[in-house]
Amino acid sequence: MAEWFLRDLPNFKEGTIVKGRVIEKRPHEVVIDIGYKSEGSVPITEFEDPEAIQVGDEVEVLLEQLEDEHGMVVLSRQKAAQKQNWEKVVQAYREGLPVTGRVRQLVKGGLMVDIGVDAFLPASQVDVVAPRNLKDLEGTVITCKIVKLNEERKNVVLSRREIVEAERAEKRARFLASVQKGDLVRGVVKNITDFGAFIELDGIDGLLHITDMSWGRISHPSELLKIGQEVEVVVLEIDREKERVSLGLKQKAENPWERITEKYPPGTVVKGKVTTLLPYGAFVELEPGVEGLLHVSELSWTKRISKPSEVLSVGQEVEAKVLDANKEEQKISLSLRALEPNPWERIAERFPIGSVVNAKVRSFTAYGAYVDLAEEIEGFIHVNDLDWTRKINHPSEVLKKGEEVQAKVLDIDKANQRILLGIKQLSEDPWKTIESRYQVGDVVTGKVTKVASFGAFVQLDDGIDGLVHISQISNEKVTKVKDVLKVGQEVKARIIKIDKEERRIGLSIKALDYSPEQLEKERVELVRSGEELTSMEEAFSRLEEDYRPGQSKKKAT
Repeated sequence: MAEWFLRDLPNFKEGTIVKGRVIEKRPHEVVIDIGYKSEGSVPITEFEDPEAIQVGDEVEVLLEQLEDEHGMVVLSRQKAAQKQNWEKVVQAYREGLPVTGRVRQLVKGGLMVDIGVDAFLPASQVDVVAPRNLKDLEGTVITCKIVKLNEERKNVVLSRREIVEAERAEKRARFLASVQKGDLVRGVVKNITDFGAFIELDGIDGLLHITDMSWGRISHPSELLKIGQEVEVVVLEIDREKERVSLGLKQKAENPWERITEKYPPGTVVKGKVTTLLPYGAFVELEPGVEGLLHVSELSWTKRISKPSEVLSVGQEVEAKVLDANKEEQKISLSLRALEPNPWERIAERFPIGSVVNAKVRSFTAYGAYVDLAEEIEGFIHVNDLDWTRKINHPSEVLKKGEEVQAKVLDIDKANQRILLGIKQLSEDPWKTIESRYQVGDVVTGKVTKVASFGAFVQLDDGIDGLVHISQISNEKVTKVKDVLKVGQEVKARIIKIDKEERRIGLSIKALDYSPEQLEKERVELVRSGEELTSMEEAFSRLEEDYRPGQSKKKAT
């Protein structure tokens, strides 16, 4: 036994790390002399590089037992390394020093990292922003800080986030100290939102707002950028106190709107591609970063287009005329219809007021009917211009879609591009000569056409309606008109009032046998009892309250 290696036997203590010399290398073990009275052996697998072990090498091992049942010293190279590593880990924890290790595997809640001993790295402490897939880190070497350590249980908890945050803070400070407004910087798209994108620069995230991405119009930042993309941007604003940086992408190129009024003066005919269709119009790209708006009202002089998609599609090439170009608001107004002459400019020559025209009924509203004239010129017949005598609640009562009709031109509304027509104006108003046909006191025959709570309407021979007030039905008290008179029923009545101005004929059934004196008295009574119905128009309005077409009948029968 070598003299230099001799030690006093009492110095050997189980559980301590001792030095020894390799005296023999066998296939499965290495024999080591630690200077004790007997040698010990260590499995060759406990050495990191078994091929490099040579006889005479000095190694450190853990003295587990001075003698086993065979009188041999029990040694462990692996446990010696573990003990040494643990001591280093404890020292790093106490001094706040970083440690480096290799990620062994993904476990529940985080990662296991070999830093000489097994340590746990929670997922929340891996980075400032949690990685999408922790498994990608397996096998990588990372630097962390020990945040918790339990010496009894030999538990170690790490945080890589603290290291990253410290590095970012240092980089951020350097970046903010060196960068200036207007500088070009490179970064990586870190996150995309509806209002913009966050670009990771050197230790700091800058905001690239959607309005600073393109001189043109974009709906969402994802149209230009994607996460992980490297971009070069311009520094627009720097707030060093709040550590905020505003970035711009479009500012790298000249603003195409600077000379827009010179390039696209009103009246210029341009070509472009439809990029977006909205309910109120279509956007047309004239050049990169410059779009004009084709408002729905500028698509046609004559067609009633409710939305641009009826005549345009995205990607379609169109030709249009510039109506206006506004540099400050960055807006260009375009028109398709301006490429053609406005047919409404000479509409009065083609359809003079008072002329009779042919038209086809196209659609209905509650107030009238739209009809098509020549070359998609549109006319409108109001419900009040359908008949002189009948009260028509809806145009479908007398007209049908697709029906050919004749009408008279009443007025031309150029502003709304509409010709107002009338059918009743084709014949003379019967009320103009009412006195030649009817006199107070005449007995007339007619059919009940409508029944209301206040009375019944009776149509006379020439289509004129007379009103029998509820008080004029019978000498007996009438509570409900419908109990006495029915629609379609033929009745005789005496005319007790004619009001040409109000277009009203008052009838009385109970006055059929009255003398002239009684008739005058009843006429006065009718005026008093029916004063609130100042005209046939009001009477019909009252009737509409009782019943409207398309609704369930409430009062009328």
